[in-house]
Amino acid sequence: MSATKLSPPSVRWDLSVLFDSITDPRIEKSWSELAKRMDAFSKAYRGRVAELSAIELATAIAELESIAQTASKPVQFAQLLFACDALSAEIGAFMQGQIMKASELRVKLMFFELELQKVSAETINHLVNDPALASYRHFIATTRASSPFMLSEMEEVIFEETSNTGGRAWERFFDEVTAKHEYIYVAPGADEANILSQEEVLTLLRDPNREVRVAAADSFTAGLAQMEHTLTYIYNTLLLEKSISDRLRGHASPEEGRHISNELTKDIVDIVVDESVKQYPLVARYYRVKRKLLGLETLTHVDRYAPLFGAENEYSFDEAKTIVLSAFGEFSSTLEEKAREFFDKKWIDAEPRTGKTGGAFCSYLTPDTHPVVLMSYMNKDSHVGTLAHELGHGVHASLSRKQTYLNYQGTLPLAELASIFAEMLVFEKMIAGASPKDKLAMYADKIEGIFASVFRQISMFRFERRAHEARASEGELTADQFGDIWHDELQAMFGDSVELGEDHRRWWGYVSHFVSVPFYVYAYAFGELLTLALYEKAKQEGPSFATKYRWNDLSPSLSGSQLSYKP
Repeated sequence: MSATKLSPPSVRWDLSVLFDSITDPRIEKSWSELAKRMDAFSKAYRGRVAELSAIELATAIAELESIAQTASKPVQFAQLLFACDALSAEIGAFMQGQIMKASELRVKLMFFELELQKVSAETINHLVNDPALASYRHFIATTRASSPFMLSEMEEVIFEETSNTGGRAWERFFDEVTAKHEYIYVAPGADEANILSQEEVLTLLRDPNREVRVAAADSFTAGLAQMEHTLTYIYNTLLLEKSISDRLRGHASPEEGRHISNELTKDIVDIVVDESVKQYPLVARYYRVKRKLLGLETLTHVDRYAPLFGAENEYSFDEAKTIVLSAFGEFSSTLEEKAREFFDKKWIDAEPRTGKTGGAFCSYLTPDTHPVVLMSYMNKDSHVGTLAHELGHGVHASLSRKQTYLNYQGTLPLAELASIFAEMLVFEKMIAGASPKDKLAMYADKIEGIFASVFRQISMFRFERRAHEARASEGELTADQFGDIWHDELQAMFGDSVELGEDHRRWWGYVSHFVSVPFYVYAYAFGELLTLALYEKAKQEGPSFATKYRWNDLSPSLSGSQLSYKP
């Protein structure tokens, strides 16, 4: 732990495993070769999927898989560059070009999955028992699960092509608007203002000095207010687009599509949501105690993440690296070995800088390349946890590279297990050598982190559900209407223990998950609850549990393509 103010790390990733630059000739060559393969695939299989034998179907899926993996690389390369510099018009244009080319590919190959969905259940049940299709049973099952909600090929083509001027365009606009925004922060007692990024302002909300937290909250609220009209319009437009899609596809609820992709039923999700809501009084009970410990008459949104004591712990990136690798290694040498690659081979971009998108994520890329992690590391203990979280995803992705591309993707709730389990390992490591006073503060911070993963994410899911339903039934919503829903759901979690002020009504606007991955958030609750259960099992069983945890060395991956840290 460092005693002085530390500078953020100058740590940038190396993406050469994909391409060298946006002018790399391999990009155009890749698309040219893919065009020929797509035409050949269509000629060989269009109108014939229902007639294929098990071996022929396996051959076709393997070729489809290879095409999809190759096509994903220039798109992911562009998206990673954009995440690093959302203000670059050149990178933005490049990304749009790659997305358009990927759309052309999807349009040409769309017939295959649509035909696969129409094959009779009797035929499919016979085929999937053939050893030739052993590697693709899950792909076939998940593809056919969407059958009731698919439209005609022409309608699906229209949806795909118009999305580039619809939803995808608005998501990109959201990223650009939020990445370029400058937050004006005036430190307590200072005469001049500082210009901060979103990540820098949010970090100050954890400062031990309440005046600093208040100033940061004021800065954040003012910044969101300046963007409010734009953010409200973006969200309204995306909600309308989704309601149209859901209506045409016949989805019973806005979240049904997410449940299907997560391979969960509505009943299971509702149980987790309802049981979490029943435990909201536990959150209120905790924050009443925290209010007394902080000596505050009233606890507000400014104080939710305030440390219990005045010491401000800082950890350099190198110190965080040591902590994470040591914690991973004490549990499993394999975890440490795979995590170390991220540092040694420049698979991490941790430098805070203007234009970089907010939050953190691990992009899994493809099985024949390697995963990468993006975050803005600000030397705080919470950022050590963020690094551990993303490296949990990263280690999972590395181990999953033994799988083929179609088995490399997976559901969000199970993927979050790997990341949150990694956080627990690092927390146990950090607390082991702490003083009794520091342990109290660290346990408090961990409890708040669990609350954020379970109860806050559930309250955010309920916000999303109400926002989608209100937009569909009432028409375009105002920023105040979104703020009212946000306030209702978040305040319900805290009860009378925390007073979420008027300013907090604007804070829904920065959550990128609402824009880019609707209903992602409940995955964190599933991941946290499953992690707590398995971690207790690990403590009971001791070292032998590590072998069970590394089960994905041999079995289909549970990972996703790009997974984000909870907002």
